[in-house]
Amino acid sequence: MPDKTLPKTDVVIIGGGWTGLTAAYELAHAGQRCVILERGDHRHDATSFAGPEEHDELKYALRYTHMMDVKQNTLTFRNSRDQRALPMRRLGSFLPGEGLGGAGIHWNGQIWRPLPSDLEMRSHYVDRYGSDVLPDDLSVQDWGVTYDELEPHLDFFEKICGAAGYAGNLNGESRDGGNVFEGPRRNDYPNPAMKQPISNTLFGKAADEMGLHPFPMPSANVTKAYENPYGAQLHPCTYCGFCERFGCGYFAKADPIICVYDRIKEHENFEIRFKSTVLRVEKSEDGKTATGVTYIDDQGREVFQPADTICMNAYALWNVHLMLVSGLGTPYDPETRTGTVGRNYSYQTIAAVDAFFDDEIITNPFMGAGAMGVVVDDFNGDNFDHTDLGFVGGGYIACKQYHGRPISYQPVPEGTPSWGREWKRAVRDNYLHHADMVIHGSSMSTPENYLDLDPTWKDAFGRPLMRMTFNFPENDRKMSEYVMNRTVEIARNMDNVTSVSSVNLAAPGKDYTIVPYQTTHNVGGAVIGTDPATSVVNRYGQMWEHHNVFVFGACLFPQNLGYNPTGPLMGLAYWTLDHLKNDYLGNPRPLMDA
Repeated sequence: MPDKTLPKTDVVIIGGGWTGLTAAYELAHAGQRCVILERGDHRHDATSFAGPEEHDELKYALRYTHMMDVKQNTLTFRNSRDQRALPMRRLGSFLPGEGLGGAGIHWNGQIWRPLPSDLEMRSHYVDRYGSDVLPDDLSVQDWGVTYDELEPHLDFFEKICGAAGYAGNLNGESRDGGNVFEGPRRNDYPNPAMKQPISNTLFGKAADEMGLHPFPMPSANVTKAYENPYGAQLHPCTYCGFCERFGCGYFAKADPIICVYDRIKEHENFEIRFKSTVLRVEKSEDGKTATGVTYIDDQGREVFQPADTICMNAYALWNVHLMLVSGLGTPYDPETRTGTVGRNYSYQTIAAVDAFFDDEIITNPFMGAGAMGVVVDDFNGDNFDHTDLGFVGGGYIACKQYHGRPISYQPVPEGTPSWGREWKRAVRDNYLHHADMVIHGSSMSTPENYLDLDPTWKDAFGRPLMRMTFNFPENDRKMSEYVMNRTVEIARNMDNVTSVSSVNLAAPGKDYTIVPYQTTHNVGGAVIGTDPATSVVNRYGQMWEHHNVFVFGACLFPQNLGYNPTGPLMGLAYWTLDHLKNDYLGNPRPLMDA
């Protein structure tokens, strides 16, 4: 029995990041009493993220002060079922956030839309290439919602963020200088694109001369004074080089605190409780609905919060873990390939290319921003012919200038010693003459990559830790190598380049490892769809088995696209909230037949 049972609320929301705060804003204004439970603490831009204190590279970029504390919350990991999983003792490959705003305060601000074909991946590839294009070891599937259905919600989120860019497909009209491969937009970006440094400019020039289609990276690093639809005030980016892993005290990088929390925190239907760790979602006796959540409050008491509607808005991995420990849905079994919770976990497939210029080109890397880049999308999704390539998917190629911070930014040509006098000389000689390119690749889901409960390791509350089983599929290794080689070709065609080197984290023979940072783009495990045999939630984000539980975030992705996930997951969030407000609350029921 809990130590305390509280009066029922209309909606309880688990997690105070982008989707959680947005759900509270939309539902509170729809007349619903909303309670957010956030396991981290309060923080705010004006006081918590202000420079110069925030510009502490050691504290925030390397010691992860804004991120999850793995001494309190972690998971176990293995590459395959025949290995024993061990706990992740320190952050590395991915960096989940904790506290008000979640990972949304330390993101780079790269705000993408999915390609129309990304959302109908299985049917698209089969229609174009035939039924044999997808091998049996991929569990790729359609999302159950189309680009045209999500477009108004993607458009609205871009307005919330004051997104900066240049549309390449405006109402069906292709425009040079934008992404000509994107789906049609009803509106251009709210703000003009970011300014670009010399390295990004030379990359774009080389790509254009090769017949490719470079364009400025879509950015939530705002480029002019802007007021969003909720009334939040955003300011122009200062190009300070402290975006990813840092909060923005300038109110220049859109984040959930600036854009949403400040506009809802005084509302009579809104309450947020910090240092509140949800232990489980409680179910009714017949198991068809949830009755509320049990959580540990800031005084260490076990509290039951009853609610009519449960919104699961934690980080992707923790949504899945909470489902598993609560007995929500049916856990996935890799032996029989039945069940859905934990199924289709996927990640991101990253490779990188470095180009070094002669002394004539001075890049000034300390002038940077999280989404300051020039992108080529010609090898993303199915923007190129996959016939006889032996893989599906792709990735964008970006020449970017995030930062030139002294500890983390030390570019040296291939073959340089890793320490000593020669290394120091190489850092000095190349710091101002480097171009950084990333291949941001898709990740296809497979039956052998999944999430479940670890049979051995437990957390501080006695619950089994979540176990991650993941390795790069052969499909993704081939894709990454192919797109990386195209990137090398562009780099070698850039003016004044003296040397080029590359690294593929998914190269043949390399197992995925949780040690080096790659991306915080963990997706899947509670996927969206139209078939309850292969999805946890229906196309409206509603759990098939428990109709008053709605799920948000990247855990919904059936596989990962070649883009950063924040734009698509927020498009889905507004789509779900639209149907929750306008179709469900007045008549609570399953919105689709199982």
